[in-house]
Amino acid sequence: MTVKDVIAPSADDLRQDILRHLTFTMGKDADHASVYDWRMALSFAIRDRIVEPWFAATKQTWEQGRKRVYYLSMEFLIGRILEDAAINLGLRAAAREAIEGMGQSWSAVVEDEPDAALGNGGLGRLAACYMESMATLGCPGYGYGIRYEHGLFKQRFEGGRQVEAPEDWLKQRHPWEFERPEAAYEIGFKGAVEMRAGKAVWIPSETVLAEAFDMPVIGWKGRWANTLRLWSAKPTTMFDLARFNHGDYAAAAEPEALARTLSRVLYPDDTTYQGKELRLKQEYFLTAAALHDIIRRHLAGGYRLEDLPAHVAIQMNDTHPAIAGPELVRILVDLYGMSFEQAIEIAVKCLGYTNHTLLPEALERWACYLMGSVLPRHMQIIEQIDAWHLKTNPNRPHYVGVVKHQEVRMGELAFITAHKVNGVSALHTKLIKQNLFPELDTLHPGRIVNQTNGITPRRWLRMSNPALSRLITETIGEGWEADLDKLRALEPHVEDPGFRDDFADAKRRNKDALANWIAREQGIKIDPAAMFDVQIKRIHEYKRQLLNILQTIAQWHEIRENPQADYQPRVKIFGGKAAPGYQTAKEIIRLINDVATVVNADPLVGDRLRIVYPANYNVSMAERLIPAADLSEQISTAGKEASGTGNMKFALNGALTIGTLDGANVEIREEVGAENFFLFGLTASEVMERRKDPEHARHAILQSQALQDVLQMIAEGRFSPDEPTRYHGLVHNMWHSDYFLCASDFEAYRAAQVEVDRAFADPERWWRMAALNTARMGFFSSDRAIQGYMTEIWGTESAL
Repeated sequence: MTVKDVIAPSADDLRQDILRHLTFTMGKDADHASVYDWRMALSFAIRDRIVEPWFAATKQTWEQGRKRVYYLSMEFLIGRILEDAAINLGLRAAAREAIEGMGQSWSAVVEDEPDAALGNGGLGRLAACYMESMATLGCPGYGYGIRYEHGLFKQRFEGGRQVEAPEDWLKQRHPWEFERPEAAYEIGFKGAVEMRAGKAVWIPSETVLAEAFDMPVIGWKGRWANTLRLWSAKPTTMFDLARFNHGDYAAAAEPEALARTLSRVLYPDDTTYQGKELRLKQEYFLTAAALHDIIRRHLAGGYRLEDLPAHVAIQMNDTHPAIAGPELVRILVDLYGMSFEQAIEIAVKCLGYTNHTLLPEALERWACYLMGSVLPRHMQIIEQIDAWHLKTNPNRPHYVGVVKHQEVRMGELAFITAHKVNGVSALHTKLIKQNLFPELDTLHPGRIVNQTNGITPRRWLRMSNPALSRLITETIGEGWEADLDKLRALEPHVEDPGFRDDFADAKRRNKDALANWIAREQGIKIDPAAMFDVQIKRIHEYKRQLLNILQTIAQWHEIRENPQADYQPRVKIFGGKAAPGYQTAKEIIRLINDVATVVNADPLVGDRLRIVYPANYNVSMAERLIPAADLSEQISTAGKEASGTGNMKFALNGALTIGTLDGANVEIREEVGAENFFLFGLTASEVMERRKDPEHARHAILQSQALQDVLQMIAEGRFSPDEPTRYHGLVHNMWHSDYFLCASDFEAYRAAQVEVDRAFADPERWWRMAALNTARMGFFSSDRAIQGYMTEIWGTESAL
């Protein structure tokens, strides 16, 4: 069998396999099986169909000596796998027929699957899209991450406040993984470095085992499959029996506790020293295990270490795996006897670095003391890399470098140890050159390149929006799923009133489904005929959920003051989590919920304005919200959002964007047409200029009576009568700081929302704009993005 010989089974074939797994894998008969049992049996039946192309792809890669790509990421926000895998194999219709033919509900079975809690937001979802596109394009590769036992926290609201609880996605058996106990590596921490016979020898005082769990990632039409290898930390010794027998049970279990802690939670709260230490250990654990695995595989192929760059491309997804440069140098020098100069040359040729942020707090910096304590040998190598870079670049300014002010700058380290550094949108890449690494860009011209982010249309249109997908296929034929540029063929049909009616009908079906879900889950009744205005993303000040809720309060106040005026009914939908230690973001969450309580109970407003904030936003919730959205809120402070991928998902599904010229918004607006995008706000350069005025917040507020009224209502406790002073800190910050310029952009945002209302009131205009958004989103396929990486960064070709 070759990777191209995939034959879809019939529903009868699948039914037999489901029943076989129900009996022999789950140990149940059909009369006594639960939804969980049916879901697991179906998952194993689908997984069986993935294994053969997975094996065939691996075999072909070995036989042809192909270069592999290794994608290192702390996050892989993969979401549910069952339906996505069935679609890529061409099995969804057969699987649904088989399940329903045995008296089960297809939706109940697929929705029983928990989201794999392996990521936080855009970074992790991008990594998942890229893995799927690599498989679709036949780019041989591995993803490397951590198999978090709990992953990101589960969010709930108590009195409007975010409360975090452990995510329990692994409480049940995970059917998509294969445990590989033979692929295990000992990873060390702390200890000391000794000189022996002129060589540095690191003797760790703590060790854990990194054990591999493999998940096959199947591409479109099942023609190729790659591997997502997740590392789980295991103790090198289970426990100290002597200590246990002497009654010191806690000390006896320390090795096991260390190991479980490492792969227990994604992004532990790092506001304490212990939290910082754990996070650094996690990053090294992932990176070291991956590099040992890469070297082992390379040597198993019979290749020389000197030839590593010809066979290996390693991509660092943000700064989290930036320790890869020093670790690869350490392996080559300390374990294989290479010179430092040869080792760093090989490392640079193998490594690429994707920068995802311009925010200083997100460009990791570790205290030299912490780095030297946790990874003493790496601290030496980092200093050596810094000195080497200065020696080879004597014109480097004195203030530039990896080790400065008793800190290790991981952004600079990643830049210096990579042969290519890429931004993730055209604007972001420009700002990396101008603002983030201008001196390093001058020293290394051409090293910084752009690869605008993309999304996989298989999950984010074909799977999540079957109504619109059917309309597209009926209108332009098949094949658009693997060639999203074909959506351009929809454009001539946009002028057909019948097509626009069908487009609106597809949206209405999604809105009906979402309204029913919100009524069931939230107990809030919403009108599907209202505009669904959605902002779903991580809660952060720069993403400006605060600006959104301030404008919402202004709208509520206006309706109350002028109840006879004509308003377009709106449902404001929020979704997202705040980092556990991010108090301002958690205050914003509580404010949104407090405002919702007041507005939703106001009989004067009625159905003209509703606010909905479902807890525990994740991939599965996004798959409900995005197809039903009319308006996409992409309102970050210009110059702060690297790219965004939610903006792409919304536009592809026919939601219109209200947004600033930030991240990929710039390119989306260029593609869909300025007339089909609601633009407002300061530009990135205007933002920088505005901040030079220390009184910018006060000046902006004094120029807006509406904003003054909103802030006064918040300050006097209109939305927190039980605690009138609750939001005094937020209001004070608005008047005296407002770093993210909510006040400066408030009136422009309000004006843009008036234009949104005007467009929504004209269905012919609205649905033409919405349909053109879908038709012109072909550029934002992750297939295009991965092809760019393959050509410009990795030096790889498709095996298909």
